[in-house]
Amino acid sequence: MQKKLSKELLGLTGEYAVASELCKRGMYAQLTLGSHKHTDLLIETETRMLRISVKTKQGDELPSISGLYRADDFLVLVDMQGKVETERPDFYVLSLDDWQQLISKEHQRQPAIRVDKQNRITYPDGWSGLNIKPAMVLAAKERWDKIVSLISDNNTKA
Repeated sequence: MQKKLSKELLGLTGEYAVASELCKRGMYAQLTLGSHKHTDLLIETETRMLRISVKTKQGDELPSISGLYRADDFLVLVDMQGKVETERPDFYVLSLDDWQQLISKEHQRQPAIRVDKQNRITYPDGWSGLNIKPAMVLAAKERWDKIVSLISDNNTKA
C-alpha cells in the first residue's frame, strides 16, 4: 500500500501522470505552474488550445470538485487509492457533457442545489462542489479518446 502523500505532492503526482498519458498519445501537454484556476495542463495545436484540470485522490472520494464550463475544458480524475508506487493509477476523463450529466443526476437527487453559470454546485447548507466517487464516473475510465479526438492535426507544439 502506498504511503499517504501530502496534498501538494498528491496534486503534482496526478498532474505529471496525466501529462505522461497525454504525451504517450502524441500530445504535448504542458503543466501550468502556480495556482491557475481550472487549468493544470495545456495542450496547444495549430488550431486550438485545450485546458485540462486534474484532481487526484488517495482516499474514497474527490471532495468539492467545481467542474467544467467551457467546451475545450476537460477534467481528469486520478485515483491512486490502494496503489503502490510501481502501479499505474486509474484515470477518468470527463468532458463538459460528462460534467453536465453528473450535475443533472445530482440535481435529481437533491433538487435544492443551485448551479451557477460556470456549472458549480452549491448545496442549501453552503457546501460548494461535488464530491465524486469512482463509481459515479466509471463510463469515463480511460476515455483518453475524448481528448485525442479533438486534436485533429496531431501536430502539437512543443
